Amino acid sequence: MKIGLIIYGSLDTLSGGYMYDRKLVEYLRAQGDTVEIISLSWRNYASHLTDNFSFKLLPIFDILIQDELNHPSLIAANLGKHPYPIISLVHHLRSSELRPQWQNSFYQIPEKKYLQSVDGFIFNSQTTRGVVNKLIGNSKPDVVAYPPTDRFGDTISEEEIKTRASQDPLHIVFLGNVMERKGLHTLLSAVESQRSKVKVDVIGSLTTDSAYAKQMQEFVTVNGLSSIVTFHDSLNNEPLVEKLKHAHVLIVPSSYEGFGIVYLEGMSFGLPAIGTTAGAAGEIIEHGKTGYLIEPNDSNALAAHISTLASNRELLTQLSLNARQRYLQQPSWNETAAQIRAFLQSQI
Repeated sequence: MKIGLIIYGSLDTLSGGYMYDRKLVEYLRAQGDTVEIISLSWRNYASHLTDNFSFKLLPIFDILIQDELNHPSLIAANLGKHPYPIISLVHHLRSSELRPQWQNSFYQIPEKKYLQSVDGFIFNSQTTRGVVNKLIGNSKPDVVAYPPTDRFGDTISEEEIKTRASQDPLHIVFLGNVMERKGLHTLLSAVESQRSKVKVDVIGSLTTDSAYAKQMQEFVTVNGLSSIVTFHDSLNNEPLVEKLKHAHVLIVPSSYEGFGIVYLEGMSFGLPAIGTTAGAAGEIIEHGKTGYLIEPNDSNALAAHISTLASNRELLTQLSLNARQRYLQQPSWNETAAQIRAFLQSQI
């Protein structure tokens, strides 16, 4: 197949969504397909909408995949004539994120027009599929293909998990770009009352939302948390593995996740995960068994769960072993990528 993929910016951007796109391209090319990346420049939302006056689709593919993140740029182009199916790869809808309802109502207008303009969908979760179906009454072809979760391989043994669980203090890791949607402010507020019990590593880009990252660093300094909270920026694979192997729990209390690959990656190291009830985290985290789910921005509930895990190491051990088993039950990326390729072939 000759496939086009439209994205914003670079395929090497560090995020779960871009990793999904990148790994999909690697898989398709390994199967002998030709994949051409069409990169549109990152700008603000209003500027992206102006792309509709100029951007045209190239008539050189068997099928075209569009990362749904690009939706504001592609509405007019999709409505024009094109000799191939257009498949939207949907990680999550912008209009699903936590913000004032009037803003999401605005974003929903172009997002709905875009979703109606394509011929089929690749969804990263059942939750994302359900949100799109609710918005447009979808009867178009689709496939749910879960993100790649096996990049770290065989990381830790049960004995290592059990030994680690007895060590003090409770070691928390936050893994994700430091941006408001990921909820680091909720975690930092929660550990204020638990400072004698915990250590926190914040791992993720400090430049994706530099104003928010600076605000979080100032919060740590002003509230006397510098001795327990460390900002590491993004880490390469080897140092990241070391941090995850020595942590006890992964906490990313996002206001919305279309899937939440980070929770499963933490579970590969036997880390119970704490996320929120918004989005697809509930497809991964079983409350009270493999971690906990809280309401977005509920730092009090999060503090209570942190306190419980810090004081009850038998419970921590059981949740850690359960988390590892949940990870092992997830389909491999090759299985889900093969699903995507078969779906693409069926649409040509």
